[in-house]
Amino acid sequence: MSAPDGLVTYGDEQQERVGFFTDTSVCIGCKACEVACKEWNLIPEDGLSWTGNSYDNTGELSANTWRHVAFVEQEKPLLTNGNGETGLRWLMESDVCKHCTHAACLDVCPTGSLFRTEFGTVVVQQDICNGCGYCVPACPFGVLDKRHLAPAPDLPAFAKEDGRVWKCTLCYDRLKGGHEPACAKACPTKSIQFGPLDELRERADARLAKLDAEGWNGAQLYGRDPDDGVGGFGAFFLLLDEPEVYGLPPDPVVTTRDLPEMWTNMLAAAGALVVGVAAAFVGSRS
Repeated sequence: MSAPDGLVTYGDEQQERVGFFTDTSVCIGCKACEVACKEWNLIPEDGLSWTGNSYDNTGELSANTWRHVAFVEQEKPLLTNGNGETGLRWLMESDVCKHCTHAACLDVCPTGSLFRTEFGTVVVQQDICNGCGYCVPACPFGVLDKRHLAPAPDLPAFAKEDGRVWKCTLCYDRLKGGHEPACAKACPTKSIQFGPLDELRERADARLAKLDAEGWNGAQLYGRDPDDGVGGFGAFFLLLDEPEVYGLPPDPVVTTRDLPEMWTNMLAAAGALVVGVAAAFVGSRS
């Protein structure tokens, strides 16, 4: 299992990698995680408009929504060994930044605003972010977003457009103080579990085996595999259906994976062009 990009640079200060395991089978959609995240991180309010999509009032992750609880209503049996009847089941999932092992956002940030912490998480430093937005399309999950707030002339701190990128920090300030992230602390059913990543993976494997033995329909782990396209997630999930049902990409790949090959091909093409132009010039003079 490869180490997250940039983690080994901490040397003796490197900590055990931590993360989230979100077990959607026990999520009750209370949104305590959303509220705790906003309160601790002083995130501006949003999601006050009615979307008409079940009880989902935020819609997606954004600069002002670092935890998003999705609600999926299905005509599908909960168990595979049922009586054949198709009843309504309600899937709920608290989405968050994945804190990828190989994070494309780190690769494209020109200022070093995005960095890998000693805990293996990925954090944005707002005092360095210049709002270029390169990281926004680089994320295969659409997590990163630029904050757009209406100017407030009567409040000096908000007198102009923000424009910087904001996202989940896995409560970096709390981690440094020896505390668990606010969302995991507030979750009443322990759907959001925090801890050492290796321990969480073992716990997730045991939970999946239990659900399979009980005949739960569609139970699967998402982001647990360290050999996937992003090297595994630092925040992974147990889902009860395919990732697409929850609005997640089925096979995410770090978007900068092919950049070295692309540059090599471009340099080769440029070299061939130079040779061709030089040959043509020499030929025309002879």
